[in-house]
Amino acid sequence: MTQRRVRAVYMRGGTSRCLCFHAEDLPEPGRERDSILLAALGSPDPYGRQLDGLGGGISSLSKACIVGPGTLVGADVDYTFAQVDVKTPLVDYVGNCGNCSSAIGPFAIDEKLLSASGNGEAVVKIHNTNTKKLIVAHVPVKDGEAAIEGDFELPGVPGRGARIALDFLDPGGAVTGRLLPTGHARDVVDGVEASLVDATNPIVFVRARDLGLTGAESPAAVDADRGVSERLEKIRTAAARVMGIPPGPSMPKVAFVAPSAAFTTLDGKRYAAGDADVLARVISMGNCHRAFALTAAMCLAVAAQIDGTVVHECVTNGTRSSDIRLAHPSGVLPIAAGVRARDGAPWAERVTVYRTARRLMEGFVRVP
Repeated sequence: MTQRRVRAVYMRGGTSRCLCFHAEDLPEPGRERDSILLAALGSPDPYGRQLDGLGGGISSLSKACIVGPGTLVGADVDYTFAQVDVKTPLVDYVGNCGNCSSAIGPFAIDEKLLSASGNGEAVVKIHNTNTKKLIVAHVPVKDGEAAIEGDFELPGVPGRGARIALDFLDPGGAVTGRLLPTGHARDVVDGVEASLVDATNPIVFVRARDLGLTGAESPAAVDADRGVSERLEKIRTAAARVMGIPPGPSMPKVAFVAPSAAFTTLDGKRYAAGDADVLARVISMGNCHRAFALTAAMCLAVAAQIDGTVVHECVTNGTRSSDIRLAHPSGVLPIAAGVRARDGAPWAERVTVYRTARRLMEGFVRVP
């Protein structure tokens, strides 16, 4: 046999795609495991297409998930997220992917990693090893398998599907150990006011207007503006040092925010200013995300409830409601976050989001 066969399932989770593996089918964490993930997705590819693998040439389509028996008390499964760089031989394990998290419950059910008989809802408790946090997935079940059909419409994904609710418990300090890594709701980073918040993943939030932007720019327009891209990268890497994070390509992410305004989505749909509470764009692996990285959206929902952050300043309803409507390039995303005071500081209790997921293909990936 000229190529190694590795059992895998190709899945869509939210607005991302990922290759899902059983931990028992891969080597222990290290160079050999990374080489398999790189080859399976087609990286590194200097042309940026991942033509020789199953990746799609952008960060949201170049991901892998490794699932095994739960090692945390009360968890059904362990889940490790891997962000595979497109152009370089890098596999990044810093932080989690919220979209891919929505694929783990259905994967665990369909792979019989836990019992889910009949119809109704299965509750899957997922231990994310990247952040050491617990995620509770509420997965619709039909005939003992993860349901696909439903009436939930997810912006950025065509059609409708079965709604999966994800509760991210105690999401603060996922990477840095603190919800506000510097202890402040606002800092000056590389000459710009920024809010550095770590909830589900560490994110650097800046005002769109401080960059000469409106917040309603298309991803293509942001990517084409080299000056803006370089400025955002400088802010991101400077903020990483302030937060105590090695400035890798995937973490922290940087996002710019603005008060809600009328905008047009990538599919041409028009939204009025009153249809959302805040407008934002996020940069992921050097490119403006076509939807909005889900962990970044969850972090934004938490930041919106913390007095003094640039996100809270931009929320147009002027309240600290747990429900935030986030306007992004593919539509409007509702997010619910619970934040309250504990020991005199803000504490994120949970963030709840809704996604859909679908098993696309199953079998073996071939690795030279």
